[in-house]
Amino acid sequence: MLDKFIIEFDKGLKTLTAAAHSVRQHPDANIKDTELSADEKRHAVGLMRINHCGEVCAQALYNGQALTAKNPQTVQALQQASKEETEHLAWCEKRIQALGGHTSLLNPLWYAGSFTLGAIAGAIGDKWNLGFLAETERQVGAHLDKHLRELPTGDDKSRAILEQMKIDEAEHADTAVRLGAAELPKPVKAAMKQMSKVMTSTTYHL
Repeated sequence: MLDKFIIEFDKGLKTLTAAAHSVRQHPDANIKDTELSADEKRHAVGLMRINHCGEVCAQALYNGQALTAKNPQTVQALQQASKEETEHLAWCEKRIQALGGHTSLLNPLWYAGSFTLGAIAGAIGDKWNLGFLAETERQVGAHLDKHLRELPTGDDKSRAILEQMKIDEAEHADTAVRLGAAELPKPVKAAMKQMSKVMTSTTYHL
């Protein structure tokens, strides 16, 4: 178990300090950039910073869940989701840089909290672990829908990234349900939404 924690600590450092890489082509690679006003850029950066932070949290969450999950099939599903979240990190990070912004200064705090939460979820049992995965992805999908509506009209590059992320998140949720995810109690879902509100409201600015 000590070796596993050392490996996860190393993963965390890489997520927070190293540039993420994508095996797939970036969704916005063939889309021409358009001129945005200063206010539009600032807003787009804030939204993309939230999405980048959400992917940092997802990395931590899934790594924590995989650490304590019992079923090898569950571990495999979590690891696959984690790999795709790494690609999302790369897409968001590159877009934020292109817009002249920076990633969230609070990422280390959110990573630590999400990893702990994931490890607890994994220890409770696989059906609840998968249920947590499914609900997380559903809530992420709702955020992506909101951000797609709020992006500046001409920001087609950011829009292409978020649209592909939405497809991936939905697939993760479907996989979790297929593997036997339990439906989380309403108070747990509500608590997750409240935590998400705190994260999004702070990360937009920081």
